Amino acid sequence: MNSRPTTPRAELLAAAAASLTVLLWASAFVSIRSAGEAYAPGALALGRLLSGALVLGLICLVRREGLPARAAWPGIVVSGLLWFGLYMVVLNWGEQKVDAGTAALVVNIGPLIMALLAGRLLKEGLPSRLLAGMAVSFVGAAVVGLSMSGEGGASVLGVLLCLVAAFAYAGGVVAQKPALRHGSALQVTTYGCAIGAVACLPFAGQLVSDAQGAPLSATLNMLYLGVFPTALAFTTWAFALARTTAGRMGATTYAVPALVVLMSWAVLDEVPGWITLAGGLVCLAGVAVSRSGPRAGAAPAAAEVTPATAVGAAAEPRPERS
Repeated sequence: MNSRPTTPRAELLAAAAASLTVLLWASAFVSIRSAGEAYAPGALALGRLLSGALVLGLICLVRREGLPARAAWPGIVVSGLLWFGLYMVVLNWGEQKVDAGTAALVVNIGPLIMALLAGRLLKEGLPSRLLAGMAVSFVGAAVVGLSMSGEGGASVLGVLLCLVAAFAYAGGVVAQKPALRHGSALQVTTYGCAIGAVACLPFAGQLVSDAQGAPLSATLNMLYLGVFPTALAFTTWAFALARTTAGRMGATTYAVPALVVLMSWAVLDEVPGWITLAGGLVCLAGVAVSRSGPRAGAAPAAAEVTPATAVGAAAEPRPERS
């Protein structure tokens, strides 16, 4: 398998893909809030995954992608079960038990877990810029979460569910990274989504029951979740993950709470306070720090010159088919 060096153009494409992912994932919080009023957590996860898998499957057929290599399947299966399956169910459930600020704060330990797992299992190391950026963003996420928390105490069950979601998210990403050595971003995302949908099939009866009484707006939000924050955003995530480290990609998602605040302000007419806005800006500053790197021509940090980094550069050696 031929590797290719990281170029400024590749870095720009990865950053653009990561930015689109973060934007769409932030919009998912607004849609989940709407759809969650009519659909149970498992039913909502299944409906989202089925619609996402259908769209991705059609794209694979048009592009004649075929099956990924056998070596990609362990990572695809693990990420499908943890990230597409478990994560979506427990997050939907957790957000019914705690307010959005608390949920965002707890789930945002995911990038920390991800960076630690990737540094250990994928040998990515822990570059100083990444650690500094994550520390800054975590402070910002904490400020956003605390400023948005309601006056009532958070449900212990809800916090535990969000904690499980954070671990599932981190584990799924770390499992997905090696799979991208042997399959394209589209292949890894499509089959991971399909595996998650199969894992959620026990909720099929609940989905049918909820769909019969759900308002059209809730169903449309569920379909939106499947097509955009799942089919599109998970593919752009995999595209970017193949071209950078899991730790840096995880740190990028710290921008999500800041974007959720702005979207809630625009769509739900929830006006954030100055403390919330300040926390959001801190999140974005931390992301900028974590994704910064040596200037062109400078020698890369030793911690970032690892086999895993080379894997990211060679994750999709095949040219994209038109």
